Amino acid sequence: MANRVGSLHAEGQARVHVGNNYYGSSDILPAVYEAAFDSFAEQSNAQCHPDTRIELLRQIRDWAEDPHGESIFWLNGMAGTGKSTISRTVAKAFADNGLLGASFFFKRGEGDRGKATLFFPTIVSQLMHKIPTLAPFVRDAINGDPGVARKALPDQFKKLILQPLGRIHQAMSSLIVVDALDECDGDNDVKTIISLLVQAKTLSSVRLRIFITSRPELPIRLGFMNVQGKYQDLALHQIPEPIVERDISTFLGHTLARIRNDYNSQAPGDLILPPDWPGEHVIRTLAQMAVPLFIFAATVCRFVEDPVWSDPAGQLEKVLQYQRKTHDSELDKLDATYLPILNQLTAGRAEPQRGRLLAEFRDVVGPIVLLAQPLSVSSLARLLIITPKAIYGRLNSLHSVLRIPPEIDAPVRLFHLSFRDFLVDPTKRAEEFWIDEIQHHRTLVDRCIQLMRQHLKRDICDLQVPGKPRSEIDQRTVDAALPPEVQYACQYWVHHWKESKGIVRDDGPVHSLLKSHLLYWLEALALVGRISESIGMPGDATEVSVFLRDIRRFVLSSLSIIDTVPLQVYASALVFSPVRSITRELFKHEELEWITTAPAVEDEWGPCAQTLEGHSGWVSSVSFSPDSRLVASGSDDKT
Repeated sequence: MANRVGSLHAEGQARVHVGNNYYGSSDILPAVYEAAFDSFAEQSNAQCHPDTRIELLRQIRDWAEDPHGESIFWLNGMAGTGKSTISRTVAKAFADNGLLGASFFFKRGEGDRGKATLFFPTIVSQLMHKIPTLAPFVRDAINGDPGVARKALPDQFKKLILQPLGRIHQAMSSLIVVDALDECDGDNDVKTIISLLVQAKTLSSVRLRIFITSRPELPIRLGFMNVQGKYQDLALHQIPEPIVERDISTFLGHTLARIRNDYNSQAPGDLILPPDWPGEHVIRTLAQMAVPLFIFAATVCRFVEDPVWSDPAGQLEKVLQYQRKTHDSELDKLDATYLPILNQLTAGRAEPQRGRLLAEFRDVVGPIVLLAQPLSVSSLARLLIITPKAIYGRLNSLHSVLRIPPEIDAPVRLFHLSFRDFLVDPTKRAEEFWIDEIQHHRTLVDRCIQLMRQHLKRDICDLQVPGKPRSEIDQRTVDAALPPEVQYACQYWVHHWKESKGIVRDDGPVHSLLKSHLLYWLEALALVGRISESIGMPGDATEVSVFLRDIRRFVLSSLSIIDTVPLQVYASALVFSPVRSITRELFKHEELEWITTAPAVEDEWGPCAQTLEGHSGWVSSVSFSPDSRLVASGSDDKT
């Protein structure tokens, strides 16, 4: 039985494109390519104007080039102060000079870009392309431990980065840019990443510099407190206000001049804007309203330029009406950033039309800002049971805050996470645009369950070959059988359930789904390379809690084989389960008909939940973490 279960690290093998991830055959490591600064997903995001952030960028460059400097530079600042724009500028500058080793731009709500799971594999995949001599040493590490890419973060860092880089004897320098570390899920993961990256200082030949940006949130502050004296830092709020105001004024002057010229090139003669529009006084006023939020300036410019209204002067006047709101707090600055855009949706509308528009806004925008991964308008329409026309109707006036591509099958994305923060802020509960997170997560759970009930079935790809490995299944076949919204539902319904604070009740929607569609769901997860997502199911209630524990044992015992050969969920996964397993009894009718003689198995699940593999030598020590969630082991193989 233990041999059949096999290793938990089958995902270290070569793979094809699955969801947001690409499993390359050359480096045999999974990587989130969309997280790179120059990825397609990041190509429309701005860099610093050449005449702004001059002193700050010089300070970062001096740190990176100082052979005696600390290995980490932590740039922190509140939401909207321009951290990601600075990161992109730094990454581009060092890439142009051939000194950028890797970059990872975390982004909450963008699948694996918001997790630590593939952070180190992604970094080392990029480093291998920039430092060719590194590749053989990384491959040695993978050959020695094929599942290293799915191991605990310390193991990943040590085996994939620290040890391979330590084997390079040629002197060289390389920069790693890590943006928005605060958007990485898991407070402990964030602190672990910081503690590991600090170890780059111990490398002798390779001078690794790591530039990190984040909000100054508690987990990150605690992470850096644990490595006091081993990093350089700068808080954006420490930059003198006149310098920030000057930079914002420069950005506004340049961007509004471009908007004026673009508008005048198409406007009739009597509507042409004056050559000095909007004027130094207005630019100064806007800059004062914005300080220290660069996101205010960027959003205002998109709002003024919005072709839906085609009235830059009128749009700008709406922004200036909020000037008085910017004197009290940074929260008011977010009001002044987003309320001019949102108030346009209901301007001049009386009840009941106003109430209907607000309800439509919440029904469409609420899910968009809470999705665990962006979806296209076509997929949103099928998930939310709303027509694409209705979705476009609600989004048409929101181009200033949402990136809405013209293609119906391209994902809709937030320009900045602060828009989500603004909408779900619990202190704004009484305001008309407030989004109730818990309620919308509940709605998304219901929609996901409904989609899975409608679409999932046995052998959904019509393979008709129970032994066909996933590596031999064409991704186009999977995508045709499982459209994006169905893949989303399979991967993230558990996430939305947890966020909705729901309880799994006996014979409730979740219990009913699992009793009827469990194996179909596991098959679908395996087909998209996400079988491990099933382990995090919620647990509660009476009868269902026993069922959930049995499902967990069922999945853990067959995780490797289902992940490798999805249709084995109906074969070996069932027949090798204990005779009295609830899952086996419930789905006995799904067993393959040609299995005439079942193997002899135990009546009940034994005490061994899983066989953990990876060491090549004797294991000499094992220790549990304080919260009993992690196991650390030491072996004669020096790992």
